[in-house]
Amino acid sequence: MPATLFDKIWAKHAILTRPDGATLLHVGRHLVHDGSSQAFRTLADQGLTVRRPDRTFATADHYVATTAQGGARSLDDIAVPERRHLVEALAANTAKAGIAHFGLNDLRQGIVHIVGPEQGITQPGLLMVCGDSHTATHGALGALAFGIGSSEVAHVLATQTLWQSKPRSMRISVDGRLAEGVTAKDVILAIIAQIGAAGGTGHVIEYAGSAIRSLSAEGRMTVCNMSIEAGARAGMVAPDETTFAYLSGRPYAPKGALWDKAVAAWKELPTDPDAVFDTEVSVDATAIVPMVTWGTSPEDAVPITGRVPDPDRAPAERREAMRRKLDYMGLTPGEALDGVKVDRVFIGSCTNGRIEDLRAAAAVARGRKATIPAMVVPGSGLVRAQAEAEGLDRVFRDAGFEWRYAGCSMCVGMNGDTVAPGQRSASTSNRNFVGRQGPGARTHLVSPAMAAAAAVTGRFTDVRRLTGG
Repeated sequence: MPATLFDKIWAKHAILTRPDGATLLHVGRHLVHDGSSQAFRTLADQGLTVRRPDRTFATADHYVATTAQGGARSLDDIAVPERRHLVEALAANTAKAGIAHFGLNDLRQGIVHIVGPEQGITQPGLLMVCGDSHTATHGALGALAFGIGSSEVAHVLATQTLWQSKPRSMRISVDGRLAEGVTAKDVILAIIAQIGAAGGTGHVIEYAGSAIRSLSAEGRMTVCNMSIEAGARAGMVAPDETTFAYLSGRPYAPKGALWDKAVAAWKELPTDPDAVFDTEVSVDATAIVPMVTWGTSPEDAVPITGRVPDPDRAPAERREAMRRKLDYMGLTPGEALDGVKVDRVFIGSCTNGRIEDLRAAAAVARGRKATIPAMVVPGSGLVRAQAEAEGLDRVFRDAGFEWRYAGCSMCVGMNGDTVAPGQRSASTSNRNFVGRQGPGARTHLVSPAMAAAAAVTGRFTDVRRLTGG
């Protein structure tokens, strides 16, 4: 029978299926971070050991500080003792289990969903899990990847398996040529605005179409990263030459004859021509323009050329929720988003902390000056080093942006990097929930280029006016 990319990977990793439909899956790669201490504690309490340390990889990201007070990174930079303990515990637990750990002063340290792909740990055809909702990022390289809870992390550590019920399948085809100045972040925000924050619930999404194929591997990661914001279990892009070129030569990627064998297998993964999806969605790429969110959900996104929606013109069942969102965000129905004053800017996160993201932001910042506080947080130590080798750090510093060390930073607001109550943030992260970047913080999701445009103008600005796009 014709099969989808998702079907093929699921079948490859299925061990057995119970009468109730739940399937025991073999896990190809398990990524852990500094929020995993409870899972390791569960193993210790039950006298269990890590089943496959060679298929488990760890890095600290959520709780690490992005500053280095003494000129070199130190645990002492983490101000909250409980959070410092979590970073220490990860190092201790992984050392005891023999798990590869990219620690605080390892150049490979960074956000787990950036480290996996750049190390070549993420590969087509794998089933990957991590105790973090944005694990869907890895699907951009043709893997089936999804987030799991703490008890499931313990189960995978102990058995290298996981019980799951098979989701439905959805294909979102984005066809047409993206206009100048439109990025992968704009694509995924436009998709979520179209299908809604619950549009992908119960599904694994495969992104397809000419516009998706035109994206770089890093752009595809941005799209897959935010699949969870559409309610989906995972997001995927079929592997192709772009995927293979990205992975070639990476530390954990196959080498020599094994590489040739792997690529031959990966070429069999794309969805068969006659395969049927449970749901099909079409998106017109030519209609997408730079996007910005106005509310407290990623689905609350409109073009920068648009206006704040009026609850009175919305369906009756949505009006009260929209009014609450606008009250929290301090916006007025009908207000033009282009020109809304911004208080601070954050460029980083597992959505937009890669080298291409920093290049896009630097292209806007070059030769200009930030008029409001702006922070740039590379997604990993290697991204930071590459940016410095290219002189991007000097571009940002000359423009008055802060240049930080790798970590989740202001995306999660649990590591010292927060937005003050009532302040409006232009953020390249993935969530604009109430209080996500700090109590009372007002978060607007944008692309790296749009964030840099906000930094140098002090307000939301159509970046195409600055770049000539």
